Amino acid sequence: MKRVFLIVLDSFGIGAMPDSADYGDIGVNTLASISKSEKFKINNLKKLGLFNIDGVDCVSGVNSPSAAICRLKELSKGKDTTIGHWEIAGIVSDKPLPTYPDGFPKELLDEFSKRTGRGILCNKPYSGTKVIEDYGDEHVKTGALIVYTSADSVFQVAAHEDVVPLEQLYEYCHIARELLVGEHGVGRVIARPFTTDNGVYKRTSHRHDYSLQPPHNTMLDCIKESGLDTIAVGKIYDIFAGKGITEHVYTSSNNDGMQKTLEYAKRDFNGICFTNLVDFDMLYGHRNDVDGYANALSEFDSWLDSFLPLLREDDVLIITADHGCDPAYLQTTDHSREYVPAIIYGKNINPVNCGTKDGFCTLAKTICEYLDVTADIDGNSILSEIKL
Repeated sequence: MKRVFLIVLDSFGIGAMPDSADYGDIGVNTLASISKSEKFKINNLKKLGLFNIDGVDCVSGVNSPSAAICRLKELSKGKDTTIGHWEIAGIVSDKPLPTYPDGFPKELLDEFSKRTGRGILCNKPYSGTKVIEDYGDEHVKTGALIVYTSADSVFQVAAHEDVVPLEQLYEYCHIARELLVGEHGVGRVIARPFTTDNGVYKRTSHRHDYSLQPPHNTMLDCIKESGLDTIAVGKIYDIFAGKGITEHVYTSSNNDGMQKTLEYAKRDFNGICFTNLVDFDMLYGHRNDVDGYANALSEFDSWLDSFLPLLREDDVLIITADHGCDPAYLQTTDHSREYVPAIIYGKNINPVNCGTKDGFCTLAKTICEYLDVTADIDGNSILSEIKL
């Protein structure tokens, strides 16, 4: 029985890619930025070899890392969650998903308004916390939906839970997803519910993502079709629109995601457990919170103390990311175009440094080969380099 635990630390970039300036990102480095925080304490990741990866020089490495390591270069055009996860799973996207720096077209919003029976507020790129601060009162007064976007390919709908019940908001997002296809096929439609806490509008944990379906099969489809398990923890199910997934569970926080992953480690399954820990990105990266990001990584590192002993003889743990979101880069609160780490650990894994590899999809091919799954997907396996 082989089990692969693939954990995505959402937005944990490790340095600017050569084309980062094309994306408006100059000198970005999520890891380097948070390493300066007093909250930064990651002994397990250091032992595994994080600081021995190509280009990582913010902290000294160790003499003998315990994991195979490499730096992954994104091949897809883009720096968003959907594109990043699709590439991790074996799809290289030749063109970026559409973005709307000037807001969505009037005809699109008119149809959305007609089908929901509600007016529209905002319609421009906005910070998720600032948008409810600026438009919350008008929304509560009129019932109009707050529609906004960001530098990413997203259509976000914010509504107060007392004004628009959750199930109704989710239905509105289903409607938006039906409309946003073809040239307007954004990566994600996101429900952004909020409430009032001591007179201040606060987003809740009831966020829900409605992703564009992957254009062709990913490693998840291939693994599932081979009769193995594909378990999704956190927003993985939404990112892949449920495609190729045999079992899923949502999470309310990083800690919840880590706990649920720990529970799967205590279970028998044959295949992959694919986890996304979104707080790094959502709560800290996008909010320029360096200390919060560093503390969250330290909490993950401490969690490894309880997780690593649960790994069995044929288990493999892979820690990676889907893009960057440098919390110290004050020119923007959006994602950053960065390399990501690949830390591959297991009792049958040779702790070698594989240098820099083209494509997050390196992981997809490696995982499929390890699970003895035939996969017609993008990427090149490095299993021969890392398998004992």
